Parts: sequence; C-alpha cells; structure tokens
Amino acid sequence: MTGTAPPFTPLTWLYAPGDRPAVVHKALASGADVVIVDLEDAVAPDRRAYALAATAELLAEPHPVPIHVRIHSPRDIPALAPLPGLVALRVPKVTHPTDIHRIAELAQGLPLYPLLENALAVEHAYAIAAAHPTVRGIALGEADLRADLGLRDDSGLDWPRARIVVAARAAALPPPVQSVHPDVRDLEALAAGCARGRALGFLGRAAIHPRQLPVITRAYLPTPDEVAAAEQVVKAAEAEAGALALPDGRFVDTAVVAGARRVLALAARAA
Repeated sequence: MTGTAPPFTPLTWLYAPGDRPAVVHKALASGADVVIVDLEDAVAPDRRAYALAATAELLAEPHPVPIHVRIHSPRDIPALAPLPGLVALRVPKVTHPTDIHRIAELAQGLPLYPLLENALAVEHAYAIAAAHPTVRGIALGEADLRADLGLRDDSGLDWPRARIVVAARAAALPPPVQSVHPDVRDLEALAAGCARGRALGFLGRAAIHPRQLPVITRAYLPTPDEVAAAEQVVKAAEAEAGALALPDGRFVDTAVVAGARRVLALAARAA
C-alpha cells in the first residue's frame, strides 16, 4: 500500500475508577488504546468529589494515551472541560437529543460519546447520534438496558445492538464500540461475545481489566484470509474503475471497495 498512513483505529477502551489514581495510572500503562476515567458507576457516592478532584489533577497535563471521562453529572464538566489532558467526554444515560444540546453547551467543543442505556434512548438512537457536530460516537450501556428491558438472556440485546450500529452509520459516525464483558475471568466468553459483536457491525470493545485487552484486539483485527480478500478487491478496483467482477465471480462495487480499504487499514495497525 502507498500514500499516507491510515488513521489509527482504537479497538480497546479501558475503564478505570476516578477515585483510584493508582489504578488509572496502571490503565494508562496497560496498552489500551483509550483510557476512560469513570466518575459514574465505578465510584461510590461519598467518593465522587474526591474522584472529580483527582481526575482534574490527572488531566492538568496531556498524556500519550487518549483519556476520556465518563461524567456522573453535567456539573462535572466545568472542572474538566478546559484541561489539556482531556480528549473526550462519555455521557451516560442520554435519552433524547436535547440532553446532548445541554452537554455541548458546557463542553467547550470537546468530542462527546453518548451512552444509550434504556429503551427510550434506543428509540432515539439516530436523533442522538446526529444531535450535534461534537458527537463522535454512540454506544450502549448494556447493564442498565438489560434491567430496563427485563431481559433474561443476552439474545434480547441483538436488536438494540443492531439499532445503534445502523444509527451510527446513518449519522456518519464510526461503528459503535461494544459494551463491557463483566466477567474478567471468562476470556472465552469474552472472545465469543466479541465475535458476535463484530458480526453485528461493532468495532472494538470497552474493557474493565487489562487482561481483556489482548482478547478484544485479536477478535477485531482482520484474519489473514480477510486481508487477502481485501487486497484482491482493492487491487482490482485500482486496475479498473466502476463496478467489476473478480475472477472468482464476486461482484464488486464502490461500497465493497470501501469496506476492503477499511479492512486493510485495520491490518496496517497490526503491522
């Protein structure tokens, strides 16, 4: 491949509790593509003021690893938004585009990642994804969504998962990142869940422990067969403009070529 290097695509997003600075620093050294400092579910109510202060101290300078913060409340934003170490905000429990409008007014242009955690949010998925130019991605909060829907097994999430994949694409956003797998010991189930998410159109996954990171990365990088097929498509497209048929009979149009280029961009990351 020639030309400029493809943009780096994050595949691993590691949560760390904001009230435990030592854990946050370990997360920054873990190899995660993005670290999410959590001021919400991971922090007890009586520790939230300390978590906000500790996170503000951390973000007083930039870091080599991008740091996002999952806020607990919009009241957290004024203390964080001006800080040079903050790359983006993750906004929990968004249910309507107006929620994003209010956050964007406070966030001073920071990228926003709304989390959709109940049925109403899923119904508004596209409107939330397209609500403001600073929205850079959407994701599900699956633990809360399971409770809201009264689900008894994971299959009940297939439709909401597909819904946000479509909403993100319709709003010209990157593919959503999968929600966390809560059992840090069951790496086999994590890998199976990643395979299912990849099949649905997700790209990458959030994690709650560094041991989950290699499993997620392996699951989302293209296989050698996928890379070879993508190279064949791109080579054919470069030789002949417009729609064409490959030697094996597959029909290739511009959408297929774009998908092949995405595969090769991910493969370049592994190299």
